[in-house]
Amino acid sequence: MHHHITFQRTWQHIALFFLFLSASFTAQQSDSIPLPFAIAKEKKLSDEDLANKKEGLYLTGAPDLSSDPVNGFGYGGEGSIYFNGKKSDPFFAYTPYRARLDLVLFNTTRQQREIFLKLDVPYIFDSKWRLRLEGGYEANPNHLYFGNSEQSLNGLSYYPNNDSSAAPINNAEYQQYESSLVGNNRFYNNYSKKEAVLNVSLERSYLDGKLRCLIGYELAYVDFSPFTGNSLLRKDADAGKIVGLKKGLVELMQVGLIYDTRDLETDPSNGIFAELTNETSLQALGSLYDFNKTFTHFNLYKKILPNTFKKLVIAARVAFGYTALNSPFFEYQDEWSSEGSIEGLGGATTLRGFKQSRFLSRAMSFNNLELRYRFAQCTLLKQHLAFSAVPFADAGAVWDNLLRVVQQNNFKYDAGLGLRIAWNVNTILRFDYAVSKEDKQFFFNLAHAF
Repeated sequence: MHHHITFQRTWQHIALFFLFLSASFTAQQSDSIPLPFAIAKEKKLSDEDLANKKEGLYLTGAPDLSSDPVNGFGYGGEGSIYFNGKKSDPFFAYTPYRARLDLVLFNTTRQQREIFLKLDVPYIFDSKWRLRLEGGYEANPNHLYFGNSEQSLNGLSYYPNNDSSAAPINNAEYQQYESSLVGNNRFYNNYSKKEAVLNVSLERSYLDGKLRCLIGYELAYVDFSPFTGNSLLRKDADAGKIVGLKKGLVELMQVGLIYDTRDLETDPSNGIFAELTNETSLQALGSLYDFNKTFTHFNLYKKILPNTFKKLVIAARVAFGYTALNSPFFEYQDEWSSEGSIEGLGGATTLRGFKQSRFLSRAMSFNNLELRYRFAQCTLLKQHLAFSAVPFADAGAVWDNLLRVVQQNNFKYDAGLGLRIAWNVNTILRFDYAVSKEDKQFFFNLAHAF
């Protein structure tokens, strides 16, 4: 109850701060004025996106619906308040928005609960600083664990009818494997997560806005626990293979270096996004664990055949993360980016043809390739909608240490087809269907996978 009250007050403060920003921007934008400092021309929105960008304060929202064999049927909503300012604002053509406030509410038939509030303010008070704030709470009894080493790369196997005297079925499809988990084994790969988190970061831009340096802090109260019965997580904890089943605070100090030339952050047509981030947790400062996490990724966006297609974009990502020291198991799957954590390996943003956290170890790589073809756009009820078809392919791998990264046979692959709907330029509705040798998955999310 104490944490609920604390975060509720935090969200109220964030909302008041956002309203203050909006009033401040409105007061500054009566006439067109030059930029107070140089911003690289690569950061300028395309003529098409600029023409479709709305002025002033507006709201968008979408139902968050999903159907998943792990979490059940999911329902909720994700809404955003954008403050774009006026076209006379010198930052109008160089930013996706002047300020954005997101509220996420989500629930599933299998008791997953989420509530998050996020604030993002580029060039806050017309300075070279960017502020990001996030507060939220998640309770989910359906998290999956298949091990925290390269052994998780092994195919799924089970005994038919739970008869251990029979020959096991190896390299099974996920649906068959899940159906075999009955009785005492029902929650063999499941565990429960409860987490309240608060994150704040500041970024300072250099090189005409193309380079940013970041410093941040995250405070989380965590509670991870296995279920009764036969549990892989409990087995590994009892065997000393993992830590992470304590309740308590995890504090993280964060630093990062970001190179960003995207023309539109929410839906890039051209540019590069690359970053190197590091998180450190120290027991000496009150955290439960001592560990260090380093993550780097490189995203490329490029318009191709612009004379033939109005918008045909190739998007590619190469990413690598490493978790050192005595890290809790749940940190292996979480790579921290300046734009929000990326969960892997598996799930909606990394290896879409496999279940979330299907593969886990100290070193993790994921690579994604998408072809984004805008085939139609229209205005409906004064809302601009643009539709894109997106064939994609993903590859990812985990390794127990850095010396083993040469093991290329650790890679897993999937492919699929997606649909993107850009709503008033900034809000991206993403539908993805991915297929691998082990699984088939459908996702509906807000925002691109990368």
